[in-house]
Amino acid sequence: MKKKEPVKHFKIWVILLILYVLSVPWYLPKRTYLPIVFGIPYWAWIVLGVSLAISITLTYVIKHYWQLSDEENNDGED
Repeated sequence: MKKKEPVKHFKIWVILLILYVLSVPWYLPKRTYLPIVFGIPYWAWIVLGVSLAISITLTYVIKHYWQLSDEENNDGED
């Protein structure tokens, strides 16, 4: 089965766009820095969580969708 390059998958772009929008906490009310959890404002936890989600998403895309030239040439041969 031939893999499509990740650039050609519309779903990947939509997911990355949503994660990018969520990574900037512009949607939170102004002057909201409380509550502080473990000494870090909650908006920072949101940014860290979305950054982790972006990393996991890109790792999944690279592992399952990225087509390397070596894979094309080998065709299952070792």
